[in-house]
Amino acid sequence: MEGILWKWTNYWNGWQTRWFVLENGILSYYKSQEEVNQGCKGSVKVSVCQINVNNIDNTRLDLVIPGQQHMYLRAPSPQDRQKWLVALGSAKACVDSVLDLKGSGYEDSLTHKKSELHLYCDLLMQQVHAVKSAATSEGGPEIQEIENASSLLTATCDTFIRTLEDIMKLTINTGINSNVYEMPVPNLAMTKNNLNKPKPVNRSLSQENR
Repeated sequence: MEGILWKWTNYWNGWQTRWFVLENGILSYYKSQEEVNQGCKGSVKVSVCQINVNNIDNTRLDLVIPGQQHMYLRAPSPQDRQKWLVALGSAKACVDSVLDLKGSGYEDSLTHKKSELHLYCDLLMQQVHAVKSAATSEGGPEIQEIENASSLLTATCDTFIRTLEDIMKLTINTGINSNVYEMPVPNLAMTKNNLNKPKPVNRSLSQENR
């Protein structure tokens, strides 16, 4: 998958458009589509990332490697963000499948899958809220908004269920106690102050400002 995403660079330049390419479990970005042949500005392995959903801005998705990198991104629309989230989740699932075929890495697979459940649970809560807001609008139900939000909600539910089924299969195969796929609690602690500007992070740990 490839396309334009806005990337947070720094507080001087703010959000800048970049061309992103997801291939073979690697997410790389370039200054523009025309400059792809000149080499990427940065890249990250999806398998080691935490993918976070912003509960206020429905176009935001953040990639975090604990203690190393933070990549703050915004999609052109909620629909585009949905596509990227599913693509990123699928990329992680492919890595897990390879580990399973080798007969090792079960704990890592379960950890990744559980992380995905948290991601999709947060996304579900946001999309349910969008449907509710559109349905209870002061000027009457906003039909188009309800249809758009419902479409995204359906896709997220399907992905959530598939991920939960994968976890159940893994735990059955390994004989691990069922509490490893306990229903995640969504993170609703985000505030409106997080909408446009990510929290400052240690410069040495953040994604290179390019």
